[in-house]
Amino acid sequence: MGKDVIIACDFNSKAEVMEFLDKFKEEKPYVKIGMELFYGAGPDIVREIKARGHKIFLDLKLCDIPNTVKKSMKVLSNLDVDMCNLHAFGTKAMMEAAIEGLTRDDGTRPLLIAVTQLTSTSEERMQGELLINKPIDEVVMHYAKNAMEAGLDGVVCSPLEAGKVHTVCGEGFLTVTPGIRFADSSVGDQVRIMTPAEAKKIGSDYIVVGRPVTQAEDPVAAYRRCVAEFVD
Repeated sequence: MGKDVIIACDFNSKAEVMEFLDKFKEEKPYVKIGMELFYGAGPDIVREIKARGHKIFLDLKLCDIPNTVKKSMKVLSNLDVDMCNLHAFGTKAMMEAAIEGLTRDDGTRPLLIAVTQLTSTSEERMQGELLINKPIDEVVMHYAKNAMEAGLDGVVCSPLEAGKVHTVCGEGFLTVTPGIRFADSSVGDQVRIMTPAEAKKIGSDYIVVGRPVTQAEDPVAAYRRCVAEFVD
């Protein structure tokens, strides 16, 4: 599967996201619809953006008891997204139930990936606040192996961990990496970050880029810069 840049469309209204996407006259970038936009605009925003020709990563990070996640994924499977996700710490049973719910009657389904540790989570916070007393790298690899064994297609991880995930789980196991910033960008609330070029070198399959593109003076140019650094 080829590499791609996913734009995190973290807007809270249909008007904002459509105004943003209208800037792209030539490209149809892969977009991420997260909780902010999905909760603000509802599921119809997925259908409208899909109808425009964009691939969609629906980033809702489901985590609940297996039966609830299974039923929720069955609803999401009808939205015709290309990728969706859940939290890996919900256990293998939850991840297996999610695949069952996501798979349509004809056997097709979107890609399903698991969030390992958020890129805003440092090892110190993970250990001190979550009481997970292991190195963060070890925790991410363990979660990735659980996701692989449950039948998922890949994980969301920081770009710092993408190469090792491929070593542990195989090159075909996808790594979707947020926490991407240009060398001259503000890091914001991210603590485990890389540039697009560095993410390419280390083996990320997809990078998710938000504010460096959406808040850029020229978003189209910023997107093209990401593609040039990561894909071309």
